[in-house]
Amino acid sequence: MTAFGVASWQAHAAPSTPTPTVTAEQARVTDPKPVPEAAAGSGNDALTSGEVQKARTIALTPQLAANAEDVTGKAGPEYLSAEIDAEAGGRQAELYYYDYKSEKLVKQVVDLGAGKLVGSFSAAGMQPPASEQEARTALDLLLADPAGNGLKEAYRAATGKQLNGAEGLVPTAHIYTAKPADKGAGQCGKNRCVQLIVATDDGQFLSVSEFIIDLSGRTVARLK
Repeated sequence: MTAFGVASWQAHAAPSTPTPTVTAEQARVTDPKPVPEAAAGSGNDALTSGEVQKARTIALTPQLAANAEDVTGKAGPEYLSAEIDAEAGGRQAELYYYDYKSEKLVKQVVDLGAGKLVGSFSAAGMQPPASEQEARTALDLLLADPAGNGLKEAYRAATGKQLNGAEGLVPTAHIYTAKPADKGAGQCGKNRCVQLIVATDDGQFLSVSEFIIDLSGRTVARLK
């Protein structure tokens, strides 16, 4: 913090000759251009966008691309995330996918320096955070279901407009795992299910937390 001193005047001091003032240097406003992202990081630095793209190309083997399915039913697993393996001692990327055909989480480990896949793992019952495509798909499923009428009414009440499909809505999906008392969502955890937070494009939130969207079974359940 900068301290500012305050001068004290003496009551009976004789006036002194004014000291010429020095015009303060004009403040300069700079607008630095963003520094270009490095092609590759070092050590345990976060993966660069270029490294993520390279890792995804290597991780998506022909076998995985052909035998897995994403949330829309297309060939190839649903890409979720990528991160650096801090314990590997080199630039190794861990990429996570969800295969809707086998209902398993897939982890692919890529050595970026060597440019090759060095590990492949899969497990059932593991549900990491949802992707943007999964959130959009969940919203489409809710709107296509009779339960989606509640969302349409909430949108009309908030905006005064009729809802035109998913246009003007911004969904965020949170993974949902079944609780003992759940009815209609007991499969969630084995299946990939989400709860949605939906906002209008002008920032108004619409209440849809009582709906559970089963992305694996393509169904919508309402919590009692």
